[in-house]
Amino acid sequence: MIGCAPEIYKAVSRLSYGLYIVSSFDGEKLNGQLVNTVFQLTASPPRLAASLNKANLTRAYVEKSGLYSVSVLAQDAPMPFLGLFGFRTGRDINKFEKTAFKTLAGCPAVTENALAIVTIRAAQAVDMGTHTLFIGEVIAAETLKDGVPLTYDHYKSVKHGKTQKNAATFMPEE
Repeated sequence: MIGCAPEIYKAVSRLSYGLYIVSSFDGEKLNGQLVNTVFQLTASPPRLAASLNKANLTRAYVEKSGLYSVSVLAQDAPMPFLGLFGFRTGRDINKFEKTAFKTLAGCPAVTENALAIVTIRAAQAVDMGTHTLFIGEVIAAETLKDGVPLTYDHYKSVKHGKTQKNAATFMPEE
């Protein structure tokens, strides 16, 4: 969207999103990142897609392992926790060192501040320029607790969160 008219930025920013942690692994190394571009494609069989920036470590792990998990975050997830997964790189720190998680169908899934976790086997990787769209079938899922899912709108308007520059929804005026 670089070079797009301001009207386009404004209109596109009205799309609704959730906020999730997508996690994967490379052998014993685990990583996860905050994303807002995860969506359901089909109900039967259940298929999901996640868009990950090509510069991000999690994307490299998904490409190598063929698996990723999605943690559906609770609306009351604290900002320091969101910042760990949204503004820190796994190349510099171990995000899982002090974070509650479990292995679900062979893939790490963050359980801390999560309502549900899902593991997806990536069947297709679509090159989207700056991002890769990983499409796959849900192979395991678990509901952890009831609650209100965190939306991107709530994160931005109530929590006053910022958008990381590698996010699919990053807009230069932020």
